[in-house]
Amino acid sequence: MPEHDLSQYLAWLLASAHRQMKLGIAQSIADEDVNEEHWRILQVVSDEQGHSMGELAEQVLLNGPALTKNVDRLVSRGLVQRAQDAQDSRKVLVYISDRGLEMVGRLKRSVDAHHEAIEEALGPRNSKQLKRLLERLIAESRPE
Repeated sequence: MPEHDLSQYLAWLLASAHRQMKLGIAQSIADEDVNEEHWRILQVVSDEQGHSMGELAEQVLLNGPALTKNVDRLVSRGLVQRAQDAQDSRKVLVYISDRGLEMVGRLKRSVDAHHEAIEEALGPRNSKQLKRLLERLIAESRPE
């Protein structure tokens, strides 16, 4: 393998796999006119519990400004709503709307079908092993 071949680096392989997954998800949900970030937000808030922006940012892997921009778009489409936290008036919580719940059901079916196709291509054993390895990598790479 040549020294300048990026495929020798785990970080590059992970980035490449992420890019392919992201493109596949984008294609699977394109009919709903949402992006992958919107799907992640809707998926998390579909528990109907209300999530603070900080908590939501961490769960959907977005920084604060990017999350705000995406939540603004979802609010403008009537898919989520913001409300002040009853226990802490300094906090704003994001809740899914009925319209958002309907959409997340459709999105979940599309995303699940995409993931199932990938898992089928890898096989159940390899899929399980890959998930375990990625979970371990994530856990061991967290800053202390």
